[in-house]
Parts: sequence; C-alpha cells; structure tokens
Amino acid sequence: MSADLLQFALVLAIMTGLVAVLGKWMARLFTSPAHGVLERATYRILGVDPSERMSWKRYGMVLLLSNAAMMLLGYLILRLQQWLPGDPLARASQTPDLAFNTAASFITNTNWQSYSGESSLSNFSQMAVITFLMSVSAATGVAAAGGFMRGLSRKSTADIGNYWVDFTRVLYRLLLPLCFAMALVYVWQGMPQTLAADAAAVTLEGARQQIVMGPVASLETIKHIGTNGGGFFGMNAAHPFENPTPLTNTLHMLSMLLIPSALTYTFGLMILRRQQGWAFFAAFVVMFVGFLALVYGAERGGNPLLAPLGVDQAQSALQSGGNLEGKELRFGVAQTSMFAAVTTAATTGSVNSMHDSYTPLGGLVPIAQMMLNSVFGGDGVGLINLVTYAILTVFLVGMMIGRTPEFLGKKIEAREMKYVMLAVLAHPMSILGFTAIACLVPSTMDSLANLGPHGFSEVLYAYTSGTANNGSAFAGLNANTPFFNTTIGLAMLVGRYFTLLPMLAVAGVMAAKKGVPESAGTIATATPLFTGLLVFVVLIVGGLTFLPALALGPIVEHLLMQDGRTF
Repeated sequence: MSADLLQFALVLAIMTGLVAVLGKWMARLFTSPAHGVLERATYRILGVDPSERMSWKRYGMVLLLSNAAMMLLGYLILRLQQWLPGDPLARASQTPDLAFNTAASFITNTNWQSYSGESSLSNFSQMAVITFLMSVSAATGVAAAGGFMRGLSRKSTADIGNYWVDFTRVLYRLLLPLCFAMALVYVWQGMPQTLAADAAAVTLEGARQQIVMGPVASLETIKHIGTNGGGFFGMNAAHPFENPTPLTNTLHMLSMLLIPSALTYTFGLMILRRQQGWAFFAAFVVMFVGFLALVYGAERGGNPLLAPLGVDQAQSALQSGGNLEGKELRFGVAQTSMFAAVTTAATTGSVNSMHDSYTPLGGLVPIAQMMLNSVFGGDGVGLINLVTYAILTVFLVGMMIGRTPEFLGKKIEAREMKYVMLAVLAHPMSILGFTAIACLVPSTMDSLANLGPHGFSEVLYAYTSGTANNGSAFAGLNANTPFFNTTIGLAMLVGRYFTLLPMLAVAGVMAAKKGVPESAGTIATATPLFTGLLVFVVLIVGGLTFLPALALGPIVEHLLMQDGRTF
C-alpha cells in the first residue's frame, strides 16, 4: 500500500510542478500582441481579421458556427468512408445515426465511441476525422477559456478578444508542439506510428495472424493532452499498442491533468491575482484526492462475496489484494484506480480498465466526478465550470450576510446569475432527463448486459459521460443503436454548448462592468476558507441534484452486495 501511495504522490507532485511552467506559457499565449508567420498565413486563408474585437455574442457565434461546420465535415467523411481511397481493408461507412453520434462526440471533446476503432475506421478517417476533431475541439475549449478569463480581467469594455486568434494560437503554440514532443516519446516506448493498415504475423503454432496498425502515437498524444479520450483500438488504453508500458500509463495521466491544472495559474496571472489561481488549483486537488481515495479503497478492498468462496486475494502472488476483474495485471489496482479517477476528473474518457467491472463504490467515483464536472474538468471548460460554482458560492454567501455579492472586484447581479444558473441546470437536466427517457424505452433492456441497479448504472453512466463530454463507458451497455446514438449525441451537444455559451455571456457582462473598491465586507475569494466553501457548494449542489439517481444505482448495489445479493 505504501508503494501505491508513493505513486499517487509522485504523479500529483509532477503535475503541481508543471502548473506554473505551462500556466505562464498559456498566459503569454493569450496576452501577446504579436502574430507568428504561420498564424498570419492562417488568418489570410480563413479571411480573418486578427485585429477584430469581438463581443461575447460574436465570440460565441463564431465558436458555434465553426464547430458546426467541422462537425458536418466529419459526418460526411464517415458517411462516405467506403468510397474513399486508401483503405486496403475496405471498411464500411458508418450508418447515419452512428456517424452523427461520432461527429458530435469528437467535436464536443467527448469522444464517446459506439464503434470499435480498428474494425470500423480507415486510417484516413482516424486522421481526417478523429485526430482532426480531437485537435480542434481541444483548441476550442482552451480558446473559450482564454476569452472567458480575458472578460473577467477587463473593466468597462465590450469585447473579450478574438476567437480566431485564440483558437489559432492554442493550436499552433500549445497543442501541436506538446503533441509532437509526446508522440516521439510514445514511439520510443513502442507505440506504432505508420500509415500501413495492418501487419501479418505467424504465431508459434504456425497460424497466420492479422495485426491492425496505423498512426496510433499521434492519436494518443492529442487524445490525452486534449482531454479527448476515445481510442484507436476498441480496448482503448488497455491495448498494449496504446499503452505499452508503465511509463506511458503515467504519461497518459499527466497529459490529461496538464492543461486543466495549469489553466488555474494562467487564470491567476491574467486577472493579476495569482493567489486566486492557486486557490482554484487547491479546490481541484482536494476534490480529486477525495475521489481517488474512495475508488482506490473500494478496488483494493475487493468484493467481500469472494471470501466465503475461499478466494484469499490478500495472499495472492500476483498482487497485494483488490478487485482485478477487468483490469490489466501489468498496471494493478493502484495505477488503474488512479487512471479511472484521472480520466473522469479531467473528462477525458480514456480507460485502461473496464469500469463496468469495478466494485459498486469504485464505479460510483467515475460517475460522480462526471456529474460534478468540476474536478479539473476538460481543457478550458473545467476551469470555466469551477468559476461558475465560485460565482454561485459568492452569491450564496453574499445573500446570507446581506451584502451585494462581489467577485474579482465586480458586483454580481441578476443578469449574470441567470446565465450562471442556466449553465448549472443544463448539466443535470440533460443527464437525468435522457436517463429517464431511456429507462422508459422498452428496447433499452436489449442493450443491457446486467439487470437491477447495475443495469441502471450502465444507462446513467452513458448519459453522464455524454453530457460531461467525457466519453468513457461502463462497457456493459450496447449503445450502438439508433436510439442511443441519437440521444447520447444530443446529450453531448447540450453538455458542451449549453454550459459553455452562458458562461461566455457572463464573461462579456463582467467585462462591461466597472470595478468596485474592496471594503471590510468584501468576501475574499483567494483564501483557504473560500476554497473550502467552494468545494462544499460543489459537493452540496451535486449531491442534492444527483444523489437520488446514485441511490438507485451504485449505492443500492453496494448495500445489496454487503447483504450477499448479486445481479
């Protein structure tokens, strides 16, 4: 156990050390007046004026329409795949509902996969649709965070920056350099990076075996650095081509946490309140460590129903105890538990184990983190979600003490609170609404691998993952049906844009406000006390909203397991 805790501490320490380094780089990215040669060429090709000052409405509309155009392009390629050249395996095109689901999934940074990558997509589709949309969706989220932070930092102005400038800089100055460097490391560790569709091998028994290959390393880099998820292969990061060594497993986790954690430091620099950034970083870490402790404790404890059967896991020669069902032995309970906590905290969706095989409380953690959607979160949107709750916290505290709420030297009034509540309520309405509809549809029973509370958890997990733009799955649900492809696709779109756009509106409203001087009654938001209040509000709001649904799924399953009942 001590070795496991040391691993956890090491990963968190490295992550913390990278926060200031990358945070400073992103702050310069968002504030530098200079444009690079490649950036200026891109502006000319797109017909963009980089000096245009965009209001939040213009900024949000450009973001929305550009994403819609790229989603349509991805949809068309997936529908026409079988007629496109360059695929010796002649893989079929995706059906209309599956193509809609896939295109919506990858443009929203969700990367939910209702298909198996190596058997469904050509190398061209993997690059032109999957890797491309992974890159632009991540750039969209970080660019939106840049505009959001810029809006909160300004006073008496009507603009929050230029979306095209933010998007292009994030792509060229941040994502591409990081991904190129990481891809070289991944190739060194044994990941394939080739345009060949497959390789033939002869086994020791003399049988001929076909091994599907492709540009795996390049996809893996943006998959994790961009908090995308998905996978080149159906087994995702449990596949040895996607995750060949313990080092790559650790780099995957650090990549997922890299940008979401560093954006807190960027935020502090841009609003000229560095302590505020560290306070938000502390809130992320406190929530993450709590959930990590829960999933690790549950998985290390294992299933109590095995003890009466004479299975003494604690004395196993393979590991020091725990639930190894659905896990890679080469990673063990510790690295798989942390991977599960990281991938759902950072809403990445990459998995190196099957969450469907976790104990009830272990499976609760990924669901709960996606429901809160504020434990690091995805690139850009995680910080925006936490600031959403910070504004809500200031508002609640201000109402309790009878003062007009203030945040970052500006008054919080009715207009921005309406936008905040729209962003807060859109998330549970999508999760709980679509889950309720699915539970009423008779065909849902045909898609379930389990009955009882675990079957309900499979459905709940699917819509939580889609709405939170995570993309992982319990893996026990056959979601490749017209109903699930369509409804989960809609949940992804709601979860992305109905939470992101209202907060851009908040940034625009705040940018137009005048600053107010601090007084004795001003609530300090860069203190341990406020950090604790913020975490408390996130957990309370999440608990009041989602606890009934969790009680019907993993919680009752845990209680029944303790009573000796299974499903």
